[in-house]
Amino acid sequence: MSLRPRSLFAIAVLGTAAGAYWARRNPSACPYALRFFVEGPHPGIGRSRLMEILEPRPGERLLELGPGTGYYSLAVAASLDGGSLDVLDVQQEMLDHTMREAAESGIANIVPTCADARSLPYGTGSFDGAFLVTVLGEIPDQTLALGELARVIKPGGRLVFGETLLDPHVVMPGKLRGQVEEAGFRFERQVGTPLAYFARFRRSTP
Repeated sequence: MSLRPRSLFAIAVLGTAAGAYWARRNPSACPYALRFFVEGPHPGIGRSRLMEILEPRPGERLLELGPGTGYYSLAVAASLDGGSLDVLDVQQEMLDHTMREAAESGIANIVPTCADARSLPYGTGSFDGAFLVTVLGEIPDQTLALGELARVIKPGGRLVFGETLLDPHVVMPGKLRGQVEEAGFRFERQVGTPLAYFARFRRSTP
């Protein structure tokens, strides 16, 4: 006996909901085999909106956690004339992909590192700023990762997050603000909507 279209739709909805629930209970990075999820369009959190709120400047050293295949990396790195962008990911395949894209675009100021966001291999106050887009929710211990970001960003440096409801690991604005402020940052502004937004914070000064 074949299922009716309405039944098939209900099964699909339940399956999607179950998958999203499992993902939120088991945070982990998007596998390289599923990279097409991070290569496509980013509704509400596109490159131009990131550049608007991040405000990268020539000569700066910035950090991106979880670059994926370099969707944001190349645009940011290209704006850092005389500066550099460090990209950190737990998957070497993602870093290799990003570096291939950079080489093909003639961008040579991206520095890749394969490591865990919960233990950043950088000195205290190494960066003028950092950003991570749809990444925080994938980190098993977000408090530890935020503490590490507070350590490696200079006092007065900025930290930008991008989140979208399309991501099963999405961190909603209220929760994000509470977590990040507790780690030693102050909220500055947000662009977009609660469903797809960028939020910028500033590292507190002593």
